[in-house]
Amino acid sequence: MKRTIMMLPQFDNMDVIEQIRDKYDPLAKLIQPHITLVFPFESEVSNDFLEDVIKKQLMYIKPFEVVLQGFSKQIDENASYLFLDVIMGAMELQSIHNLLYNVNFATLNEDYTYVPHITVGRFSEVSSLNNAYADVKNLNIMLKSRINKIIIEEIATDEQSIVVKEIFL
Repeated sequence: MKRTIMMLPQFDNMDVIEQIRDKYDPLAKLIQPHITLVFPFESEVSNDFLEDVIKKQLMYIKPFEVVLQGFSKQIDENASYLFLDVIMGAMELQSIHNLLYNVNFATLNEDYTYVPHITVGRFSEVSSLNNAYADVKNLNIMLKSRINKIIIEEIATDEQSIVVKEIFL
């Protein structure tokens, strides 16, 4: 089954991010705004096993604050992305990502530098990404959230997100 490990920050002004995602992210109706910690992977191990692994690896991680502000672009071979950037809490997120990948998900192909963010747009053409970036780059929004749990998500065949486990820090 296809899964991912992520965080679901809760913001007071969630409607701002939802409006941007509704406009630019085709997955906006299928998954909540999230910060991915382990990118989608296929595995037959149980969710209970994954929960135990995560608890063990993150036993010393305490709840922390994140602040997101500003936008950036990511252009990959197959798609282009518009990100809402993490400006506070990035080191903690990087640490959690590394703890999970270095021991438990080392076999997954990770040939890029992890930069914590929330994806707010997905595009097949770079010109569409550039237009969206021009639309949002001057927005002065700041989103704050306290991160206190990790989510194990199953990804349905229609890309619908199904939260199967919540692991509290």
